[in-house]
Formats: sequence, structure tokens, C-alpha cells
Amino acid sequence: MASSKDLSELALSVVILATDAILFSLKFETGIQSLSPNLAAVESRSFDYASGVRLVVARCTVDYAGRLSAHLPLATRLLVIKSDGSVLVHSDSLSYKPLNWMSPPCVLSVLEPEPELANSGVIELWKVSQAKSADLLMISIHEILHDSSHELGMDPGLQKDGVEADLQRLLAEQIELLGQGYRLVRREYMTAIGPVDILAKDENGQSVAVEIKRRGDIDGVEQLTRYLELMNRDPLLTPVTGVFAAQEIKPQARTLAEDRAIRCVILDYDAMRGMDNSDERLF
Repeated sequence: MASSKDLSELALSVVILATDAILFSLKFETGIQSLSPNLAAVESRSFDYASGVRLVVARCTVDYAGRLSAHLPLATRLLVIKSDGSVLVHSDSLSYKPLNWMSPPCVLSVLEPEPELANSGVIELWKVSQAKSADLLMISIHEILHDSSHELGMDPGLQKDGVEADLQRLLAEQIELLGQGYRLVRREYMTAIGPVDILAKDENGQSVAVEIKRRGDIDGVEQLTRYLELMNRDPLLTPVTGVFAAQEIKPQARTLAEDRAIRCVILDYDAMRGMDNSDERLF
């Protein structure tokens, strides 16, 4: 049975642990676990993300506390606050990527600096808190040179041009690029291990399997080899030859293809879509 002295020591240990936990929580909440104690401030207002993307050019310092600590000294930077909740810090040099950022979901609050910070030239504190973690970004604003908001609306997203689907469609429409007398059987000819991009017949009526890539490498040759091995077991198709077609074919891939009796064809995407005529070039 525990003595009263042991119980007293245990109770004291519990109180100490609880006090440490509270102090740790308060320190991180105010951003001073990894940042300067002078960054503590009184919260003033939250940013309205519904106003669209906000562009601010300001002289500022930036401090980050989270899985690691980082500091950006005083300099003029571009601060981007997007409507999706992200905050990005850019410079006009060093990198096209942001120097620091906070991914959504996060909350941006504008704080009033304490007298000590105000005396050092800080006019605003931006506290950016990550909603799903304890990461914290503190931006100390010394001077705002530009501040504007813009409603960009919904973006349709990146529409890639010249992807393999485009090359496949154009080659199917211009199957004669593979040689005189070629004719299309079908696109996406299904096999037990996946679809072959194009199944065609050559001038002698023999089957030709065509694998299309934007950049042809060894993996593409291996893929076509597997198709050919399987298709040549089909008595209705055999013999089946292979064509490896791409905008660019790496030397190693070309060597492997030729060793396996696979013909390589370079596709000129601009010429195929009528934007360039190789017959009219000087070089």
C-alpha cells in the first residue's frame, strides 16, 4: 500500500506534467514554440477568402514553425492569398517556386503587433494556421507597397496538347504515314494484357501492331514486345509485326526495337495536324 508521501509525490508529478502540457500548447498557439517570443500579439480579424485572389507586395519577414523551423529576413516579397485558402510567399529571384507557403485548408488572421514589434517597424502580423496540423506561418509586415484583390472565377484546368491520345487519333486518320498500302483495322485493339494502340494491315495484308508514345523509351519497346508475343499466338492474326511510333525515340530504345525486328517511326505532331509542312523547310 502506497504511503501518503508517495501519493503526494505522485500528485505533484501529475500537476507538473499538466502544467508543462498547458504551457507547451499556449506557446505553439501563439507561434512562439519555434519563433521569437516577440511574435505574440492580439488577434484582430480574419481574411475574407471570398474576395478572390489577393496580391500584396510588402516588405516583410517570414517565420515558419512546424515539422521544421525556417526564417526569411526582411525583404520585399510578393504575398499571394488564394481563394482556396492557400498562402504563398514569392521573391523576384532565387526560384520560380514560392520561398514558403501554407497549403489549404488554413486560416489567415491579421494581428496587431505588440509595442516592441511596432517600435521595430512592424505594422501588421499575419498568422496563417494549418487546419489539419499544428504548422504555423507568421508574416511580419513592415510596409505594404501594393495590395489588390481579383476575382479570377473557375479555371477549366490544363488541357494538354500532343498527348498520346492525340497522336493515336491523328495516326489512325493518316495511317499511310506508316507506309504505302497500309490500312487501319481499329484503334485500341484489345488483348488479354491490355489494348494495342493501333492494329493495321500492311501492303501485303499482314497484321501490324502499333504502339504510340510521346517519348519512346525501353519500357515502351518491352510493352509492344509483350503484345506481339501474345498476338502471334492468334491464328487469325499471325504473323504480326510491330511498329514503335513516337515523337522522340531514345537511342537505347531504338537499339532494342531493331534487335527485336520492331520498326521505329518518328511522328511529327505539328505536320500531322497541318501546322507544319516538312516539304517546305530549308533544313
